[in-house]
Amino acid sequence: MTPVMTEDPLWGHPQVAWLVCAGRRLRRADRERPWVLDVVLVLVALLAFGLLDLLPDREHVAIVRTADLPLYGVGALQLGLTLPLLWRRKAPSAVFAAVLAVFLLQWSLNVSLHSDIALFIALYSLARHGRLQHLGFGCGAMLAALLLAAVRVPVPISPLIALFFLCSAATAAVALGLGIRLGWAYLVALQDRAARLEVERDQRSKLAAAAERARVAREMHDIVGHNLSVIIGLADGGARAADVAPARSKQALQLIAGTSRQALGELRRMLAVLREERDEEGEGGEDAAGAAELSPQPGVADLDVLCERVRAAGPEVVYRTVGEPDALDPGVQLTVYRIVQESLTNTLKHAGTDTRAQLTVSTEGAEVHVRVEDTGPPGGPLRPAHHPPTGLDEQAHGIAGMRERAALYGGTVTAGPRPGGGWSVDAVLPLSPVPVPTSALPRTTGSAS
Repeated sequence: MTPVMTEDPLWGHPQVAWLVCAGRRLRRADRERPWVLDVVLVLVALLAFGLLDLLPDREHVAIVRTADLPLYGVGALQLGLTLPLLWRRKAPSAVFAAVLAVFLLQWSLNVSLHSDIALFIALYSLARHGRLQHLGFGCGAMLAALLLAAVRVPVPISPLIALFFLCSAATAAVALGLGIRLGWAYLVALQDRAARLEVERDQRSKLAAAAERARVAREMHDIVGHNLSVIIGLADGGARAADVAPARSKQALQLIAGTSRQALGELRRMLAVLREERDEEGEGGEDAAGAAELSPQPGVADLDVLCERVRAAGPEVVYRTVGEPDALDPGVQLTVYRIVQESLTNTLKHAGTDTRAQLTVSTEGAEVHVRVEDTGPPGGPLRPAHHPPTGLDEQAHGIAGMRERAALYGGTVTAGPRPGGGWSVDAVLPLSPVPVPTSALPRTTGSAS
């Protein structure tokens, strides 16, 4: 049963929603023109609090002045208290010091003004925008100034009570400034983290796309490279036998047709799987899934057919198994098949048709061993003397692909010339593989013989 999510009634209240929207618009306007809010703050402080100090009927105004000071002196003190607030964001420490100096001068003259509210605004600005190292000194100076004001306040109450209320107001100003400062810092940290996560997501997508391209490239190399090598060998053999043994030539053409159909089927199967990954919910994805189920990936059981195709092209292939390789994991079986396919393809391309290949697939303990070795081309054990550099580059890429396939399942591939001539490929794969992340794959460059 799915729980019902109830909204907070406070956030759904019309007045609260209006206040949130108004706050957002105010913050947007403040970011665009920050000086406007500072000017408005100074004007409000002068009009709302300074006018009370300039009223002619001072008997009805509480805490106006306790010393005989002319109006221009009162106005000068008010401007000294409020005008520095215009720079409260750019230089909060200097503004607080200037306002505090005017405040101390005012109270040293035994004058109390409503414009003293500017000192609490300056303290708030110091906590909101200033350096935290200066906040401690500011709080100490504020306490000393409030102690002076509490002693000289012209109200018939205890100085301790006056000091308590003044310190409470100062504490509220500091708490409000620090709270807003921490809230904005947390919001900036969340925005920065969201930006980093977005970059990491894009990077992961690019890495996944690169890994997919590498996988498709390996499959295309194995499918097209092997089958084309077999077709070329069959075509060469059929051309030589056309005048001597026409029946063999016809058989070669039939084998070429069968190999081409198989290559086309494997390509269609791979493209169907790709289409399924890109369109899982569409109609094409269902067709691709059906095609993938009807045409499974090759495994160890298909090695006999693979060896027959290679034998038809000319080389003698001897294949034997030890243990029960048919019971391997499907992914490991595909890796074994591709390694054998690439090895026999290299044998056909570089050793020619007049060679002998020995294939052994054995399961021993917790590992499966694959060994493919050939006797090399007739007349010489070294391949570089018989093949151009392009062929060697292709073989190097093929060896790198085999090593990457084995590394995906925690295995290794060793390839190199045999002591008595020819070439050998040895692969070791665990029976219970743990897939290795693509980023952990070794960057190998295959060495050609």
